[in-house]
Amino acid sequence: MNPLIIIIAVTVGIYFLTERNEELKDKMLFSPYLIKNRGQYHRLISSIFIHADLMHLAFNMMSLFFLGEVILNEFIFSYGIEKGSVIFVVLYLVGGLFAELWPYSKHQDNYMYRSLGASGAVSAVIFAAILWRPDMELMMFLLPIPIPAYLFGPIYLAIEYYAMKRGQTNIGHDAHIGGAIFGILFVLLLNPSKGTLFIQHFF
Repeated sequence: MNPLIIIIAVTVGIYFLTERNEELKDKMLFSPYLIKNRGQYHRLISSIFIHADLMHLAFNMMSLFFLGEVILNEFIFSYGIEKGSVIFVVLYLVGGLFAELWPYSKHQDNYMYRSLGASGAVSAVIFAAILWRPDMELMMFLLPIPIPAYLFGPIYLAIEYYAMKRGQTNIGHDAHIGGAIFGILFVLLLNPSKGTLFIQHFF
C-alpha cells in the first residue's frame, strides 16, 4: 500500500465528511487554548486532516502528491519499501506536529485562535524533498518559471517570513516555516551528507 496515496485519500475523505458537519470540524480544529487548558490533545493530529475549503485542500494535496512522490521514492530506494514507507509517514505526521509548536507557543492563552490544514506537514515533505534533491526544478504558484530547488527553498522561506512579519492574513506562515525546519532537520538526521550536497549546489 502506497502511504502517500493513503494519506491523500484519508484527507480527502475527511474533508467531505466535515464539509457538511461543522460540529465535527469544530472538534477537530487546532486550538492551543483547548489543548492546554482542557487536554484536547487529539486536535494536534485531527487538525492536520481538515481543510477550510476545496481550494485549500486541492493546493495542499497537489503539493503533497508531487513532492511527496519524490521523497517517498528516495526513501524507498535508500531504505527499502517497508522502512522507506514508515520513514515517509513519520516525516509527514511528526512534521505536522512540529509545525504546530510555534503557533501553540504564541496562542496557548488565546481562546479565539483556531487553525486547520495540512500545510505544516506538507511543508515538511516539500523541504525534505528539496534537501534530498536540490538539483530538481520547482515552480512557485505566482511565478510559473522553473527554479532549482536549492534556490526555491530559500526564496520560499524568505517570502513566508516576510508574510508572517507583515501579518494581515489568515494563513499560518509560522506553521509553514516550522514544517520546513522539521523537514530539513529530519533529512539531516537521516543522511547528513544531503546537507553538504545542498550547500555545494547553492554555492
